[in-house]
Amino acid sequence: MNTAKKVKSALISVFHKDGLEPIIKKLNELNVTIYSTGGTENFIKSLGVEVVPVEDLTSYPSILGGRVKTLHPKVFGGILSRRDHVGDVAQLDQYEIPEIDVVIVDLYPFEDTVASGASDVDIIEKIDIGGISLIRAAAKNFKDVVCVSSMNQYDEFLNILEEGKGKITLDQRKKFAAKAFAVSSNYDTAIFKYLNEDEVAFRESFNKVSPLRYGENPHQKGYFYGDLDGLFEKLHGKELSYNNLLDVDAAVNLMNEFRGEKPTFAVMKHNNACGIAQRDTILQAYVDALAGDPVSAFGGILIANTKIDKATAKEIHKLFCEVVIAPEYDEEALEVLKGKKNRIILVQKEINMPATQYRTALNGVLYQEKDNITDDRSMLKPVTELQASEKEIEDLLFASKICKNTKSNTIVLVKDMQLCASGTGQTSRIDALKQAIEKANHFNFDLKGAVMASDAFFPFPDSVEIADQAGIKAVIQPGGSIKDQLSIDYCNAHKMSMVFTGIRHFKH
Repeated sequence: MNTAKKVKSALISVFHKDGLEPIIKKLNELNVTIYSTGGTENFIKSLGVEVVPVEDLTSYPSILGGRVKTLHPKVFGGILSRRDHVGDVAQLDQYEIPEIDVVIVDLYPFEDTVASGASDVDIIEKIDIGGISLIRAAAKNFKDVVCVSSMNQYDEFLNILEEGKGKITLDQRKKFAAKAFAVSSNYDTAIFKYLNEDEVAFRESFNKVSPLRYGENPHQKGYFYGDLDGLFEKLHGKELSYNNLLDVDAAVNLMNEFRGEKPTFAVMKHNNACGIAQRDTILQAYVDALAGDPVSAFGGILIANTKIDKATAKEIHKLFCEVVIAPEYDEEALEVLKGKKNRIILVQKEINMPATQYRTALNGVLYQEKDNITDDRSMLKPVTELQASEKEIEDLLFASKICKNTKSNTIVLVKDMQLCASGTGQTSRIDALKQAIEKANHFNFDLKGAVMASDAFFPFPDSVEIADQAGIKAVIQPGGSIKDQLSIDYCNAHKMSMVFTGIRHFKH
């Protein structure tokens, strides 16, 4: 059966007119009757194309300041009527309702209005009623009607019109219907999220999708939903993979802890920092970050909190790395870094990151606020007789920021604003500490005078005892164990300082 239908009539009501002109002219060339209203009607007239005002069809003007224009049986009857249904056809004849074969709608920009900081009144007025109703009606009746529901679909629709000489197949109409319901569900989700204050339901929606080469492993399909271009400007390299994106997310979250501070450089691997340092120059910060674990750095993600210059780029170029991220680069630095054709180079833009996070779990979704608390001086509660020195406090806070962004259970060892080693993702805190000490020793770090950070409390004094034996003399941890005093007593007996923050930083 030939499912292609010749387009004879179209209703057009759009907010954005960009890209609409070629469609109007093509419809006119195909002798399609065009219905429209308001600003879209005036735009079509300005092109010298004949247009039937919706008001002439409905015998009603646009009312309530434009809130009601197309909401009328003579409009929706023409869209929803089943062309092969005898009763529908008879009623169209009875009430003199013309069939409408194409609906082109571009909704009021609700999300953009919210993002602009507009008033509540202005935002509410950008909740489209007529447009969303037209989309749902046309998409429901895709057997007979094609729905173009966004300006992003203009080019595709125009190509179909041209290639089919005005005929559109059932498969094409169905695909546009699916896109239409994606647009409407995303729009409704944005409105819900703006109005909702009680978290009575979970709703998320992303219009942009990027197919990935594969998921976590080659046999898994993978996609990224979201606006990467809003966060990064990609200057060079291949496409980001699923695993790249997870590491980039971890890198961005970690480096956000050091925004506006002295030059800081981090090397990430499997969502954890394998090296990070803060120095007077970005070059030295990179060199010392790499020294933290030059083995794990191979194939890692590199991120800086300040401009990368040529000297730093030349050092980076010696290392095989997947991604380099910075707020900006010297031109000469870019020339160097682009020497590897697949190396991904990203400029990170200044935007507000989401304040919540979620992930699938069992047959549902886990949702929570992000851990947006960063330990600072005001939170430190000294609990030992010996007080941490100024230098130790700086190292403790540096270590705490790393610890917060490392997989639990974790122990982080820092000396002179440089990560010596960390124990990551261990099933016990004591194992994390032993792993960190062993790794630091392997890379020839002298832990005498180093500090230790823990993402959660010590249930027993064994951790501070092992740390003491390794040369560590200052500790930062949340506290809260019923046996805190045992760890405090050990520190007092062995001239160690310890501070509590009262904030746990689990990361699973």
